[in-house]
Amino acid sequence: MKIQGNEIKPGNVLMHKGELWVVTKTEHVKPGKGGAFAQVEMKSVTGNTKLNERFRATESVERVRLEQKDYQFLYEQDGMLVFMDMDTYDQIELPKDFLGDRAAFLQDGMMVTVESHEGTPLGVKLPLHVTLEVTEAEPVVKGQTAASSYKPAVLENGVKVMVPPFISAGEKIVVNTEDLSYVKRAES
Repeated sequence: MKIQGNEIKPGNVLMHKGELWVVTKTEHVKPGKGGAFAQVEMKSVTGNTKLNERFRATESVERVRLEQKDYQFLYEQDGMLVFMDMDTYDQIELPKDFLGDRAAFLQDGMMVTVESHEGTPLGVKLPLHVTLEVTEAEPVVKGQTAASSYKPAVLENGVKVMVPPFISAGEKIVVNTEDLSYVKRAES
């Protein structure tokens, strides 16, 4: 499927120079002279190569459609994450570093979407929001609540996030798994 250079978004998989690349960052630039372009940072699917490319707004690139299948997270063992296909009950194992920092958000029984191309897993989509308990949070400093100041907090999975001053240890909060940001207090 062809898309224009200005339609490239992080998470897209592109066929470029005969290889598959995952877009990690995009920045749209409109210089004073000349046409607009997208500055795109990509990571190779097969290796650990990174590439920075400029795509003009009028240029078209090949976006690869990935097969998406729902899996249930079962457990972690020896640095491998085990997922089960809910239709066939087949299990797949992916290295923990395949998910990077987001692996900390996996919970037993969590449903995820594994994206693959020609049978090779390329990515795992977690639910956008997860609910976790705050285990450590600094106490509120009196007079600091007027401005929208956030304070650091540690969640039950060890991940550090910034939370509003009214959140204290022991409370459950909803966190965005894409950018590790506080969303809201969880309903009890």
